Amino acid sequence: MEMKLELVPVPVTDVDRAIDFYVNKVGFNLDHDHRVTESLRFVQLTPKGSACSIVIGDATSSMKPGTQQNLQMVVKDTVAARDMLNKNGVKTTEIQDMPWGIFTSFADPDGNTWSLQQIKPKA
Repeated sequence: MEMKLELVPVPVTDVDRAIDFYVNKVGFNLDHDHRVTESLRFVQLTPKGSACSIVIGDATSSMKPGTQQNLQMVVKDTVAARDMLNKNGVKTTEIQDMPWGIFTSFADPDGNTWSLQQIKPKA
C-alpha cells in the first residue's frame, strides 16, 4: 500500500509572525490561510519543490510551540541555501560535512528546528 506524508503540524504562538518567517525569510509558498471557525485558523505552507507541507494556525496542533524538532528538508546546495537564509535574517548553524550529507540547521521564532541536507553523490 502506498502512503505519502503530506502535512506536518508545526506549533507556533503567533500565526502571522510564523507566516512572515516561513514565506518571506525561508521561501515557503502560502497555500491556504482560512479562518474555519472563531477558534480554528488553518494555514498551509509548502517548501518550494516539496510534496509535503506544514500546517500552522490556531487549534491545529496539541503540541506546545517550539516542540517540533529536527524537521529535515533536502536541498541541492546547502551552502547556497544557508547563504539565502542568512541574507534573509535567519540564523543558521555552521555547515557540517558528514559522510551521508552536508548540513545546516535553523529555528523558527518559536524554536521549532529544521535541518537542511545536501545529499552527497554515491562514490
